Amino acid sequence: MKRYLIAGLLVWVPLGITIWVLHFLLTSLDQILLVLPENARPRAVFGFDIPGLGVVVFFAILLLTGVIAANFLGQRLIGAWESLLVRIPFVKSIYSSVKQVSDTLLSSKGNAFRKALLVEFPREGSWTIAFMTGTPSDAVTPYLPGEHVSVYVPTTPNPTGGYFLMVPRSQVRELDMTVDDALKYIISMGVVAPRSHIATPSIPLAPRPAVAEPDSAPAPIADTRN
Repeated sequence: MKRYLIAGLLVWVPLGITIWVLHFLLTSLDQILLVLPENARPRAVFGFDIPGLGVVVFFAILLLTGVIAANFLGQRLIGAWESLLVRIPFVKSIYSSVKQVSDTLLSSKGNAFRKALLVEFPREGSWTIAFMTGTPSDAVTPYLPGEHVSVYVPTTPNPTGGYFLMVPRSQVRELDMTVDDALKYIISMGVVAPRSHIATPSIPLAPRPAVAEPDSAPAPIADTRN
């Protein structure tokens, strides 16, 4: 009976969580339709609600915004909108910070979260997976000896929390692993192993200094008696 119960859980737990997440996303995005006038909502037009219509509207808004932002006139409009936002004291700090992070993470030219690394953390001899986020800023590099890289070490099983570190480049290893596989590995606490690859570290670790080991047996003492 225990074996059958576990087999049933293995089927229903991932399926139930998937359905719950999809239901949450659909119901949340359907709230977008509340901004429409009462006579333009699906219930007023068709006589019933259409689940998932908010997802279609959301992607349509994203697509339309991208089309507008890709041309010259749209860029001028967005530039004028941003110049207005940065003049508002409290909004300026929030909008500028969020825009810098989003431009870094979502830009195709950026290197943030493009590489999975292996770093020693939280102490020497303990290894964990981290993601490369870039290089230290010019305000920090004068105080760092040698070349460093900026990495983000996520916590498990919740990778949204973690630690930001600046590590010497010689002390990290680049993994032959995609970012998606690395995230699955972290979230599952090492249970879901990534696909097998032949790891060829492009950033080798610095060699450790050799420690001389004492002789296992003392040297014999010469007999000086006659």
